Parts: sequence; structure tokens; C-alpha cells
Amino acid sequence: MGLRERKKEKTRLALLDAALDLFLEQGYESTTVEQIAGAVDVSPRTFFRYFTSKDHLVLWFHDHGEEIMLETLTSRPADEPPFTVLMHALRAVLSDMQGSTPEESARFLKLRRILDENPRLIGQSVARGAQTERRLAELVAERRGADPDNDQLSHLIVAFAMSTLRVGFECPRRDGTLVEITDRMGETIDLAERSLQPGWDLQRPDR
Repeated sequence: MGLRERKKEKTRLALLDAALDLFLEQGYESTTVEQIAGAVDVSPRTFFRYFTSKDHLVLWFHDHGEEIMLETLTSRPADEPPFTVLMHALRAVLSDMQGSTPEESARFLKLRRILDENPRLIGQSVARGAQTERRLAELVAERRGADPDNDQLSHLIVAFAMSTLRVGFECPRRDGTLVEITDRMGETIDLAERSLQPGWDLQRPDR
């Protein structure tokens, strides 16, 4: 990463951290883009170079996780079973979380608090997750030589994989630390791999 890219990343993280703290201090709905920008001593125009809205800022982790999964899917062998490919993608996300710095861990836990306290944002998160599932289904269908608009199995494969991620994140909660979350994700991925009969995802697409 060059000097310019490092400066941009520093500004992006500064905006993100300022926003998270403001959301927790005074409430999500009460916080304005102008306040977030002012806390970092930049203009609202600069804010919009990095985030399209407050909602985009809160859901930034979806963008990050989707990028990891899509990169993993495109890098796996073409003859690998699609569900196995997706499990590798989930493990890549898990590995990224396990490698978090203390600052990144604190940022993630703040985001969870904000989502828990704002039901409207949960809906936004679900909608953003649906976009990711659609993109993953398109790649799975391409690997299977199927039409993503008509091939139900491609979408089912993705739905099973992403439900594994959701269960790992949410059920059951214990101490709520990042270590506990990542441990639970790993356990759920292992459980999903043990629970499905090998080859279930290898049916030929209907022509």
C-alpha cells in the first residue's frame, strides 16, 4: 500500500471509529454525517468519498466479508464441489476475523451493539446479506454450468452455507467476545460439513 492509499485508509477508519463512538454515545438516528465528519475534521463531502450514507458505514463489514468470499470462490479448483468451495470461503472469513487487531476487534463489537440497538439496521443488514447471497449463487451456478435465474440447487447450496454463518454468529451467545464468536463459527462450520452427505451438491443442472 502506497502513501496515498495509507492516508485514505487512515481517513476511512477515522470516520468509521468516530461514527461508531457517536452512535453509541448519542444514538444512531441522532447522529448526522456533519457530526461524524466534524469529529475527524473533514468536510461532509469528504465523508461521501468513503461512504455513501450512514447505513453504508454501519454495514461496511458486509462489503469486507463479501470481498473475501468472492475472492475465495474464484480461486478454488473448478472441479471442487460447490458446498466445499463455500465452506472454504467461510473459513477465509473466519481466518480474517481471527487475525483481527485489538482495534479491529473493538470495532466489530461496537458494530454488533449498534445493530442490536437499532432494529431498522437489522433489516438493512439482512437485505445486504441477500445481495451477497445472490452474487455467490451466480458464481456457484457458473461453476455448475447452470443458469442462476432458474437453478434452484445453486441458490440452495448458498442458502445452506450462509445459514451456517448466521448460526455461528448468533446462536447461542455466551460472553460475546470476538474469540467466542469465532470459536462458535468454527464449530458451526464443522457441524455443517459433518451433517450433509458427500455429493449432495453435485447433481447435474436441468437443461
